[in-house]
Amino acid sequence: MAEVFARMVSLAMISIFTQNAIFDRAFGVNVAIYASRKSSHVIGFTIGTTAITTLASAAAYPFDIMLLPSEYGYLYMPLIYVGIVSVLYLLGLFILWGLFPKTYYKVNKYAHLAVFNCAVFGALFLNYNFGKGFAGYVGYGFGTGIGLFLACFLLNIAHERLNSDKIPSVFRGYPIMLIFIGIISLAFNVLVGYTAEF
Repeated sequence: MAEVFARMVSLAMISIFTQNAIFDRAFGVNVAIYASRKSSHVIGFTIGTTAITTLASAAAYPFDIMLLPSEYGYLYMPLIYVGIVSVLYLLGLFILWGLFPKTYYKVNKYAHLAVFNCAVFGALFLNYNFGKGFAGYVGYGFGTGIGLFLACFLLNIAHERLNSDKIPSVFRGYPIMLIFIGIISLAFNVLVGYTAEF
């Protein structure tokens, strides 16, 4: 049991720091920039993304084991991943609607952005390479969501300074955020000391 937990935690740490969805692979950059504009959005978006990456990784594990080793299994997996995420999205909305209607009406407008983004699907596609077992899948999925939180938190901190009058108007907003993400990505890769292979 301790070995399984250690594997889950180590893969979560790897996906948070060394293979961060935003800073290492550029998955979900648009969502991260959008969510980082308000502090309240950061927590809501990352809770939704973390829940969906964790649950979808757990649900995708049996399909990966059955289909990916077959000759043409990789052709079906994108459709299966979309199906898994869609079912979890609808179940989540129905649960919120039935049990927490006030929360449902608050998150209904933005829930699809937290669920259907590249960070979620990137975690599902990378799980087969890094997950290695059910605990690894869950750990990697959870770590991807927490890594997105780390990235959104850093972008939220920088948002006010990067949109100040000291920045030329041509670069304010989206361009300066992309430059900032690029610089932070370089710093992450220097600290880790490796290059990601796609």
